[in-house]
Amino acid sequence: MTNSTADTPHFDKADLKSFRAKLKRWYKVSKRDLPWRKTSDAYRIWLSEIMLQQTTVAAVIPYYERFLNQFPSVHELAVAPESEVLKLWEGLGYYSRARNIHKTAKLIAQEFSGDFPQSVDDLQKLPGIGRYTAGAISSFAFNRPAPIVEANTQRLYARLLAYEDSLQATSAQKQLWNFAEEIVPQRDPGEFNQALMELGSQICKPVDPACGACPVSKFCLAFQQGRQEEIPRPKMKTELTDVVHLCVALKKGSKYLLQQYAEGERWAGLWDFVRWEQNDFPATLQTVRNKRDTTSSGLFEDTELYAREFARIEQLLVDRYQLNAKLTDFRLSIRHGVTRYRISLMCFAGEYVKGSVKTISPSARWVSKSELAEYPLSKTGRKFAESLIASE
Repeated sequence: MTNSTADTPHFDKADLKSFRAKLKRWYKVSKRDLPWRKTSDAYRIWLSEIMLQQTTVAAVIPYYERFLNQFPSVHELAVAPESEVLKLWEGLGYYSRARNIHKTAKLIAQEFSGDFPQSVDDLQKLPGIGRYTAGAISSFAFNRPAPIVEANTQRLYARLLAYEDSLQATSAQKQLWNFAEEIVPQRDPGEFNQALMELGSQICKPVDPACGACPVSKFCLAFQQGRQEEIPRPKMKTELTDVVHLCVALKKGSKYLLQQYAEGERWAGLWDFVRWEQNDFPATLQTVRNKRDTTSSGLFEDTELYAREFARIEQLLVDRYQLNAKLTDFRLSIRHGVTRYRISLMCFAGEYVKGSVKTISPSARWVSKSELAEYPLSKTGRKFAESLIASE
């Protein structure tokens, strides 16, 4: 392997042939047994690739299997209601992926007679499919020589090239894609791309790469220079913004009030209890250990704080939604992250008194405890619901 510019080859012909052969031999004996590697069906490959975006393999496998059991083909997925798709996706996060697969399934079923396009350009015209995902589908399902660049392979490429600059820069991405295009073979490109991804995931790890076990270390400039730990350059950490959300489970008789997030909102299509952002609310309240005790004693570290904050939330419900309610319990606090936000979610239970629930959302409705399991909730919404059910 030689140092080069973006316009000249990085491998000579003999080295490239050797690189491909060594990588493929290693992959045949070292690859993991993953369900989506047992098929060339574009629907299954597409589904797995969307699920694997920003999600671990271990987390994806049970969702992938449940989806295929419920929707064995793109036609079943296309005719399913969005709520059913979101319910199956519940807990996997990044719910725009679920909405996009539903949109894409409808397009494939209605406009392509159930057959996925084969070219990268045509695949990228579908909702939620970018250049990498298009290349993966094209090469894995249709054995087309499409280049791929994703988190594992771009780290591998950067080390092979000893690329020192930030991988997020436009110039870096151009060089990485050029390199990927240079090395992908005409013969068995799908298997080759899978091997690249497996090598990046299992050997060329972000920390402590297993260079001694790497089948292509002789071609790696970073390894030759002893710089594999410092390449690629660490990604700049995103500055997180702390926010506080309040969530109130209002109860009328034996039913709870749910509302559905509208199109364009963060959790569009999902259901939740009454929830809003309130950053001037303290995020350090303490719950009682025994949730069956709903008396005021011990609910907070300070009973004065309890009275003041409960009264404040009751007034906020009036001011925001013209709803009168009586708070009865501070259930739990949940810390979670969404994009660049670090959210402290404070969850309360209360009794509905009066007011139109439609001021919260036109979708607002009362549901029984048993019906809570049927509605697609966010991960935090489900955790809150389970806490409420367990205390009854």
